Amino acid sequence: MEYRELGHTGEKVSTIGMGTWRFGTHSTSAERASQVQTLRHGVELGINLIDTAEIYASGRSEEVVGEAVKGIRKDVFIATKVAPEHLHHDDVIAACKRSLARLGTSYIDLYQVHWPNPHISIRETMSAMEKLAKDGSVRYIGVSNFSVAETAEASASLERSEIVSNQVEYSLSDRRIEADILPYCVREKLTLIAYSPLNRGHIADSIPSAMTQKYRMTPAQVMLNWVTRDPRVIAIPKAASLSHMEENATSVSVRFEPEEYEQVGSA
Repeated sequence: MEYRELGHTGEKVSTIGMGTWRFGTHSTSAERASQVQTLRHGVELGINLIDTAEIYASGRSEEVVGEAVKGIRKDVFIATKVAPEHLHHDDVIAACKRSLARLGTSYIDLYQVHWPNPHISIRETMSAMEKLAKDGSVRYIGVSNFSVAETAEASASLERSEIVSNQVEYSLSDRRIEADILPYCVREKLTLIAYSPLNRGHIADSIPSAMTQKYRMTPAQVMLNWVTRDPRVIAIPKAASLSHMEENATSVSVRFEPEEYEQVGSA
């Protein structure tokens, strides 16, 4: 597994993480056990980043993650998010406490603001995030779905801490962030966390067959390799099965030539 620095913290996280949207949504205990097993298998494969959120399955996703990391917490980097309706100062603190309880841990590695709320000042929210960092409940602070201006404002609102990442949608099929957010993250040494890197399961049919044959990769693996071609980018695809987890984990075992990345992007 390939690892990259989170922001400029010195913290190493796997280039391919584990997204958990819809984890916690299950109708039987066997389905839940399968989700837990899939996450643990990802850790066994060298993936140390698990990303979740309080709104995923109304908090049950965090509970599944908490069960999966029992006994291996020190080997895992947990990222979760506070919902946009909980961005007033005291609400952030309360939401974090609930997430900690569901995750069964005393600290969150990366706590992210899931979406900005235009009715609540970023400065108020960041004040609460910084308090959590000071108290030790949170190790690092990140944002998600923030524009360049919003990210800059969030950074300026912190007195002792810093923004280390911005989680945004990015895939071969959705490249809007290349115009401004990605260059900003590169310039400011922030990590860009790409969600939906496989375009919600709509695998591109334009992947050159020469690429899949040369590197013995599936089109999905080529897409993950391509989206993480910049060293500032990590990706958090969701894996619904052990085989999908293995496919994701091995997608960056080798790197393409620069002209091949251009070829995939052009296609």
